[in-house]
Amino acid sequence: MKFTKDATITRRGALLGAAAGGFVLTAGSALAQNGPPPPAPAVRRNSSGFAIANWRDHFDDLKNGVILCDIDSRAVQYWSEDQNVYKLYPSSVPESEELTKRGYTSVIKKVEGPTWRPTPSMKIRNPDWPDFWPPGPDNPLGTHALYLSWQYYRVHGTGDTRKIGRPSSNGCIGLYNEHIEELFALAEVGTQVKIF
Repeated sequence: MKFTKDATITRRGALLGAAAGGFVLTAGSALAQNGPPPPAPAVRRNSSGFAIANWRDHFDDLKNGVILCDIDSRAVQYWSEDQNVYKLYPSSVPESEELTKRGYTSVIKKVEGPTWRPTPSMKIRNPDWPDFWPPGPDNPLGTHALYLSWQYYRVHGTGDTRKIGRPSSNGCIGLYNEHIEELFALAEVGTQVKIF
């Protein structure tokens, strides 16, 4: 390879020349110190427009912690009783207003590796669904579930990440599995919940 005084050495040219000449570029070489070319610009993705709520507008106190599920902004917020922990998670919400239940409830049971049975109304809408689904990666309740005092309603995970940030559930509030795992560890039986 012949270089002139004005020659510009590109990374590709240096690598090809080094390979042809049998050279090894080490961590101390100029090429290694400059590093790889900068990454391509990140692709912007759609996301929910979270409306951050104040727990005081919804609860009298933080006894046992509180979970606030905002249907419109498709977000779940959690505050610990001592106010040292605050979390905000994107969520899935019910597909329609008819499937949505709003108001106050509480966590009555926590289940890791939940099983799932469709409700009678789900079976009418989807007769091909199985009557029982064992725990596992394809379970509609994901890896963890917080059972609420309302029959059939849960805050749970999902392995179908396309559902998060969209109206896609049959009434429950869905979170990414890694988020429900975190919330599951924070919430306790008795945690106050409001869905609005």
